[in-house]
Amino acid sequence: MLGLAIGDALGATVEFMTPREIGQQYGVHDCIRGGGWLRLPAGEVTDDTTMTLALAGAWLSEGSAPSANACAEAFDRWMRAKPVDIGNTVRRGIVRWRLTGSTEAPLSSDAGNGATMRCLPVALATFGAARERIEHAAHTQGRVTHHNPLTDAGTICVIDMVQAALDGRGMPGVMACMRRLVATHPAFDPAGWRCDNPSGYIVDTLRAVFQAFEAEDGFQRTLVDIVNRGGDADTTGAIGGMILGALCGADALPPQWTQGLRKTIREQCVASADALIELSPGFAAIQR
Repeated sequence: MLGLAIGDALGATVEFMTPREIGQQYGVHDCIRGGGWLRLPAGEVTDDTTMTLALAGAWLSEGSAPSANACAEAFDRWMRAKPVDIGNTVRRGIVRWRLTGSTEAPLSSDAGNGATMRCLPVALATFGAARERIEHAAHTQGRVTHHNPLTDAGTICVIDMVQAALDGRGMPGVMACMRRLVATHPAFDPAGWRCDNPSGYIVDTLRAVFQAFEAEDGFQRTLVDIVNRGGDADTTGAIGGMILGALCGADALPPQWTQGLRKTIREQCVASADALIELSPGFAAIQR
């Protein structure tokens, strides 16, 4: 959770910039400084983190996997609190639920990354659970706003990556999840052209993250690589950060980045992560 928030805060500064523009303004962007098109204070986060915390709240309120309606209600409360930013597909999904009560977006060609950016509560709370339960929980929260096979597959892959990291399988285990995704959805293959300036399309998002992961260069350098690609950098940073955070653990996070987060966000991330993992079958098995 801290890794996600760090990646979000770091990437928000350079969101919608090209690598060339980032280089001209910052050289290498490698500190939490705020600013960006949202003009954020240093240490502030965007919808990636706050929507994740909203979903975490739904899990913790229910004490188990929330229903689609509980997820929609959590997202609606989040939207009514006037977040600093909200994606168009997310907004449409929440408004549709308000107007019709439908908790599943229509199957569409909009394979955005909004369902994936907020999937960490599912990864934590279902660690050690049966495959069917993990996939059901992922689709339940994701399809409130996003319903596309590529988004579904990308979200499951990110959950698998987080859980592989939590299970101690290291970067080889994490990248094995990527290879399984590519075997069934070749569009995600990170080989070939460098994915700079990635859009909100889930394929662009994950290709940028996967390419940075291939260097296996530690939390700090890998996250700097991801966000300096620009584009939808708060989301690529958040997704990369959540996986890298699960790999390295809180103690290995750069202290200047952890302390650079707004204190309330830092505290909410820690409290939510602790509570979510305690819901998981994997945690229960460890305790036994």
